[in-house]
Amino acid sequence: MMAVMLFMAITSTGSAEGIAVSSLVTYDIYKTYLNPQCTGKQALLISKIVVVVFGLLMGGLGVALNYMGLNLGWVYKFMGNAIGSAVVPFWNLLMWKKANARGAIVAAWGGMILALATWLAVCQVEFGEITIDNLGTLNPNLAGNVVALASSAIIHAAFSFVSPQNYDFDSMGEIEMLEHDMSGLDEQDYTTEFLDAAKWWIQKWGWGFTILMVLIWPLLSLPAGVFTKDYFSFWVFISIAWSFVATFVIIVLPIQESMDSILGVCCWMFGKEAPKAEKTAEPTGADL
Repeated sequence: MMAVMLFMAITSTGSAEGIAVSSLVTYDIYKTYLNPQCTGKQALLISKIVVVVFGLLMGGLGVALNYMGLNLGWVYKFMGNAIGSAVVPFWNLLMWKKANARGAIVAAWGGMILALATWLAVCQVEFGEITIDNLGTLNPNLAGNVVALASSAIIHAAFSFVSPQNYDFDSMGEIEMLEHDMSGLDEQDYTTEFLDAAKWWIQKWGWGFTILMVLIWPLLSLPAGVFTKDYFSFWVFISIAWSFVATFVIIVLPIQESMDSILGVCCWMFGKEAPKAEKTAEPTGADL
């Protein structure tokens, strides 16, 4: 069960990362600097090439990390030191009109430098030496992750309050596509009502889940102090139950969300016309 869940989670994450990197390279590098007049077909070709190259590079990096003896746990704890400083600036750019672009860049890079310095310093203080094994322990990574988040937030806030950019989010609706391809999209996907509902759905579940996992769940463990055997057994039972729920969601929900495509492919294989699904007005997880 855990193996299937991890496979599904890593596959979806890898897909999202590949699409994100290909979009950045295609639109922010190729279209902006190399070929401003590129067509939709050219952009699609570049995106496909980037997906393949990025996949090969990530696969090679995975093999290299394994060869170096850096397991998934080590990389997972270290990851926040390297990219955690981009979280707050990125959120501010999406949700805060005063967000300063230059400040976001300085915050992301400055926060990462401060985080890595803290990571090394705490490791040296705690163990008296810096080794790969020591760098993979909890306290150095915790300190680095906290500094990455906090320092980047402070830096970007300072830039944004001193020199607010006051971005007009309405202008995003005026961005033109390379080609007016509306395949797979309904007209209501562009309505203000649908987008506002989608925004509320994201905020509701995003903030709710964050508060639950970051604040409520750890606070519920404080009254117990040192766990007794029975309390620890109860904690393990909840973790197992959570794993079952997560497995069900990770495996079943993607199949349910892609059912139209699956049925379409099956109907095409047998020479039949795929049934047209009706779209509800209320946005759901599948819509988002």
